[in-house]
Amino acid sequence: MSERTELRSRDEMLAIFDDAGREIGTAPRSRVFAEGLWLASAGVLLRSLDGRWIYVHRRSHNKEVFGGLHDCIAGGGVDPGESPEQTARRELGEELGVTGVRLSPLARISWDGSWAGRPLRCHLHAFEGQYDGPIRHQDKEITDGGWWTEASLRRRLADPAWPFAPHSRALLGASLGWATGR
Repeated sequence: MSERTELRSRDEMLAIFDDAGREIGTAPRSRVFAEGLWLASAGVLLRSLDGRWIYVHRRSHNKEVFGGLHDCIAGGGVDPGESPEQTARRELGEELGVTGVRLSPLARISWDGSWAGRPLRCHLHAFEGQYDGPIRHQDKEITDGGWWTEASLRRRLADPAWPFAPHSRALLGASLGWATGR
């Protein structure tokens, strides 16, 4: 496990934001999640080079947020002073072992939801990248994954019972117009 991953599993300091998405300071991870403070996350929707396939993965059951659910955005929290694109690149490398990919802005939404009975409020920044090389899962974060057609992913997302990360479901529905079952 990398030193960064080890640190992230402790009560690290996270950047906190106002409701408009401006960074306003830092707070311990435990406080952010206990009080539902606004945070920001960034990630990447990874497509094949021909654009026909999307990489879908399953989050590890031991992840603090949305553990065990499927997702098609490899991402995580924006560190203090880090840009969303820097976060997206870092997380793509950490979670899927993918580096050196050109990223294009895809969507941005503010999601005011909940997880495990607690408020969870997040400014989501999504990017899109294209890649056909090997995928290497970070064992502590990703249990498995594979390439899906967009049509297959859309069909599964239309089922509200399919265990998919709700913040990514909201992002795909609100920003891309996909029917997501919610």
